[in-house]
Amino acid sequence: MIATLQQQVNTMLLQQQGSRVEVARPQVFNGKMKEVSAFINAACIYIRMKMTEEAATTQVAWVLSYVQGGIAEAWKDNLMDELAKGESEVETVEQLFSKIRNDFGEMSEEERKIEQLRTIEQGGRTCDEYVQEFKKVARGSGYEGRPLIEEFKRGLNGTIRRKLTEAEEPPTTIGEWQERAVRLDRNQRQSRAEKRMLERNAARPEGNAQLRGSFGGGSYGEKGGQITWRAGVPQTGGNRGGGGNTFNREGYQTGPRRDPNAMDVDRGRGGDRTCYCCRKFGHMARNCWGKIEVRVVEGPQESAKENGGQ
Repeated sequence: MIATLQQQVNTMLLQQQGSRVEVARPQVFNGKMKEVSAFINAACIYIRMKMTEEAATTQVAWVLSYVQGGIAEAWKDNLMDELAKGESEVETVEQLFSKIRNDFGEMSEEERKIEQLRTIEQGGRTCDEYVQEFKKVARGSGYEGRPLIEEFKRGLNGTIRRKLTEAEEPPTTIGEWQERAVRLDRNQRQSRAEKRMLERNAARPEGNAQLRGSFGGGSYGEKGGQITWRAGVPQTGGNRGGGGNTFNREGYQTGPRRDPNAMDVDRGRGGDRTCYCCRKFGHMARNCWGKIEVRVVEGPQESAKENGGQ
């Protein structure tokens, strides 16, 4: 009898001591995957320290009271409805923890690969890069056959997917899809590169290549006339002996080239004017040679003869 009373007293003392131990409560859980393990561990420790004598339904309700916010709020409401109707399999807190892990915990390797396979796209990468990553993700995903082809087609760029689908003989296997997609992507990229190169060449000035020459043997103009150089002096002419072109030492034309078919306005200037000095037509007085006086200077011999003759 005394031993029994002593045991009851010891049990009461242990319970009182245990109730005085401070235990941290779990943080509110809102459904984030990275917080699943921490929430379950904190709730499990608190139940073991403070709620071992509580009923299973009470423990389950207490854990659910910390499930708040985000997608976890709707999940809790659905579970509470199932518990009220007796449709849920959750009867203990251990079963509740297992359900939280399955619904919010980290995905398995296969689930992770399936998720990646459904979101992978080619984007701005080459088709080679896309195919290699697709093969890596598809391995171990469980996808094969037609479902695997559809996922590959979905991630392709629209132009490549459309051309392969509309081909006279479209690919039928995943290997054919990948091989022909890579080949088509390479051809398209090469075609665009050649187009850009041709556009750059077409935008260059046409005269630069024709008038650029060498220092040793001169340069050739548009019609084949050779231009000779003198170091440091801009040269004129060059196209078959004339033309009024001016070139620098690098062979670039620096002055306008005279049009041989243009009318010579200067040639007829002054043709209807009368010179005031010589009274002749075709020039003005300032250009008249007749106004220059020519003096004849007699030499000594000629003067002596002239005097002797007198």
